[in-house]
Amino acid sequence: MKVVIPGGTGQLGAALTRDLLAHGAEVVVLSRRGQAPEGARGVVWDGETVGDWAAELEGATAVINLAGRTVNCRPTALNRQQMMVSRVRSTQAVGAAIAAAAQPPAMSTATVYAHRYDAPNDEATGIIGGAEPDAPAWWAASVWIAQAWEQALWDAPTPQTRKVALRTAMVMTPDAGGVFDTLLGLTRRGLGGPIAGGAQYVSWIHGDDFCRAVRWLIAQPDVSGAVNLAAPTPLPQRGFAEALRAAWGTRVGLPATGWMVALGAWALRTDTELVRKSRRVVPGRLQAAGFRFDFPTWPAAAEALVQAWRGAPGEGAPAAAASA
Repeated sequence: MKVVIPGGTGQLGAALTRDLLAHGAEVVVLSRRGQAPEGARGVVWDGETVGDWAAELEGATAVINLAGRTVNCRPTALNRQQMMVSRVRSTQAVGAAIAAAAQPPAMSTATVYAHRYDAPNDEATGIIGGAEPDAPAWWAASVWIAQAWEQALWDAPTPQTRKVALRTAMVMTPDAGGVFDTLLGLTRRGLGGPIAGGAQYVSWIHGDDFCRAVRWLIAQPDVSGAVNLAAPTPLPQRGFAEALRAAWGTRVGLPATGWMVALGAWALRTDTELVRKSRRVVPGRLQAAGFRFDFPTWPAAAEALVQAWRGAPGEGAPAAAASA
């Protein structure tokens, strides 16, 4: 199996590369400087135009596009534009390369859904866009980006290639610098309490289940369209934080009010949407098609992640991730 991963140099790319290599796949990562996680082969691309890198798609089993500017930044107009352009143009370039391939491959993000508390969002009945009255107006931009990203995928003229839009929740791995490492850092410092009341839902998926789901989808020729990659049990942030504190072995978790979150986000040059938006996403299609999660509930996942973090070298940085 040969898998090409545009933009595969970050946390998700490193985790996915480790998993695919462990299962005997050849992994090619497209990046602007040709860098790649350990074990993968790096190939240079610009993320916008079809170039020599397109030859790597010939006969590939799957292409998994992870390219795009990080969302962990301030919600300025320029940053939003770069998020949009980097995702749409990279998807268009990949689509054009697949369309031109003699042997094309055989084979998004959960923030596309509404900010809501009343019911979970699955692929069939989930609300796209829209929001509860307490959602700031600028949160709509992330939904527009997600919709444009997916539309670029659907518009690509690739009749021989199955298209799957991965609407992915926060992927939890013990890798240094990842979202779990960041949340655990707050918990270790006594700051892992409720955020702005903690009623907002947190959707998540253990990194092992994310990788298993990707490999499972590659092997399912009848599954196409949008697929939610999220654990089946999203939970309110206050419960999410409580379970993480229990896994670490501390009872102390100072709460953060809305203004405290806004001040912290400004200092860290990030967006309050990442922690305040209620993402209640469930994997309807995965479960209906027979996929089984190794970590369906957060308390068990948090325990496993803390154990892996504690056992890794460099205070939470697995050797494979550190060398990548």
